[in-house]
Amino acid sequence: MAAAIERDAEGQRALLAGDREAARAALRSAADLYRRSWDEAPPRSYGRLVGMLKSSILADEAASGADYVRKALASDENASGSPTASYARALAALVAGDDDDARRWSAAMATGSDAFERTSRTIAALAQRDERAYGAALREIVLDFEQRQGHLTGVAIADTAVMLERLAADRGMTSGMRSPLLPAAT
Repeated sequence: MAAAIERDAEGQRALLAGDREAARAALRSAADLYRRSWDEAPPRSYGRLVGMLKSSILADEAASGADYVRKALASDENASGSPTASYARALAALVAGDDDDARRWSAAMATGSDAFERTSRTIAALAQRDERAYGAALREIVLDFEQRQGHLTGVAIADTAVMLERLAADRGMTSGMRSPLLPAAT
């Protein structure tokens, strides 16, 4: 797990620096390491699936990550009560274009924390294809990251905001915001 987190942070730093090729390589490696750590993890280590899917999305390999999450959680009866598992399912549903499932699972994840609630609103706005609501919700996420400057140099640089921007772009949407946490539009 530690190696996955390290490779993930390396990929995010490269992404934010504009080195797309290095970012993709590191993020693909991180996704693979998260996947392997999930296979070896104790039950209910759902954060590993979220990390794997985020890395997959940022590495432009969202479909394979989403398929893996859906299969991993399909038969896990313990996952239904977990906000983290709901987060993984909401992201996988967005990637698969299943907006109803994305809204349903994003509502289930909102009970996890303030950060989960912000992300839940953002996912729901993407699933509803409501660009205005999406932009407002993403601004809340970015503001939270900017207020906690340690995220810029720590493990979770801005993966949530960057990943959601990638999913929005896949839907022809944008938050319209500029932030040092978000890579320049290409």
